[in-house]
Amino acid sequence: MDSFNLRGFFLVLLILSSIFCLQSRADGTGSVFFLDSSVHRYLRSPSSEPESMLLPDVGAATSVLLGFSPPSSLSSESSQKLNEVLMPNPFDRPRAVFMLEIDGVEDIGVALDGDVFSKAFKSKVSLDQTDAAIQFSDEEEVSLVSLNEPLPSSSEWTNKDLTDFASWLGGSYVSTELDPMNGELVVPLSNDVQLKLDMSKVQADREFTISLITLIYNVQRAVQIHGDLSGSILNQAELVKGTFDGIKVLKEQYGTDDIVQQGVELLVASLSKIYDTLQAGYKGEIVGVIIGSKESETVLNVRFGRPSRFLEETKAKPDMILIAQVLLVRRTLAWITGIILIIATLLGVHFLMNMPLTRDTLLYSNVKLD
Repeated sequence: MDSFNLRGFFLVLLILSSIFCLQSRADGTGSVFFLDSSVHRYLRSPSSEPESMLLPDVGAATSVLLGFSPPSSLSSESSQKLNEVLMPNPFDRPRAVFMLEIDGVEDIGVALDGDVFSKAFKSKVSLDQTDAAIQFSDEEEVSLVSLNEPLPSSSEWTNKDLTDFASWLGGSYVSTELDPMNGELVVPLSNDVQLKLDMSKVQADREFTISLITLIYNVQRAVQIHGDLSGSILNQAELVKGTFDGIKVLKEQYGTDDIVQQGVELLVASLSKIYDTLQAGYKGEIVGVIIGSKESETVLNVRFGRPSRFLEETKAKPDMILIAQVLLVRRTLAWITGIILIIATLLGVHFLMNMPLTRDTLLYSNVKLD
């Protein structure tokens, strides 16, 4: 009987460990959407349900879209996945990528009329690789624009700012207080549903609204920076990258309530408008990479190859010192030679001006050399 209970205990333990293992694997997955240009094709149309991608694959695809070669450590299987996503022409890349990581939701895809996600290349992505990054060799090769630059303090906002934001979403904003952050934002969604965000009572509603306004503001800033770079002689790639944690804030406040799903729907509608703004500002030469995950931290970082450059400069220091010493010796010799020539010239002029006015028998004699 004791042996039977022991076997049952181990069986239950095995089942529980399997469940926890599956749960941990599920938490390490997300989704990625590749949004193509509205006027030019940079991405393939998926012929079937694509296989799950690794996080380094997403980083490699981003590097290729920016006009750089993928990492040399990329496996053949990952290279095959890139071929399924990207068009084969290596000389036709947008060299501009809009990358947004959305925290708190694994699948951002919501079927709305005209939204950019309905035509996107979608794939599952594994988020287990914590060291995945978009690698560049030099900071001068790419212009990195952050989508998380903070806005001015909410005390500096006016009711007009929030009213314009609500109108941009097709909604309205009503505030009866002097403080503009004490009103109610009402935005119409699909199926005659209205999302109401009360920023005077619920802190989560206010944080969600601020994060969405921050995203829109920084996208407009990126378009302005692109306009400045277009007239520059530097041919830099442009990576517009950031995170959005507004959905995570709503989920922490409301759990699995309908307002969280409505927040996702509002975000999708906003991203469609944002992407249209980017397409107009970049004249279609930009693609989007949207990553959805349940994690609360950035899953794909940007790294520059600075350590190798510092190492090369450190190794080159003895040669630089030797070159400096040689230059010092040469300059010293040049100065000494110049001073000697100046002194000799002055002495020659002095003796020439003070020579006696007598007939030089050597100069004026008819010397005949036999």
